[in-house]
Amino acid sequence: MYRQAADDYVDKVLRGTKPADLPVEQPTKFEFVINLKTAKALVLKMPQSLLLLADQVIK
Repeated sequence: MYRQAADDYVDKVLRGTKPADLPVEQPTKFEFVINLKTAKALVLKMPQSLLLLADQVIK
């Protein structure tokens, strides 16, 4: 998704559009992912309530 957006911007710039004239695109969805292995390596404790809010928990 990000690569496609970047490709579109580069294509427009190479075709002569000024970068200042290109609209800023905002994401429509944010994904909340928790990596428990990394959290453990950083000595972070993840409360159960936070884990329940996550879209994805990586073990």
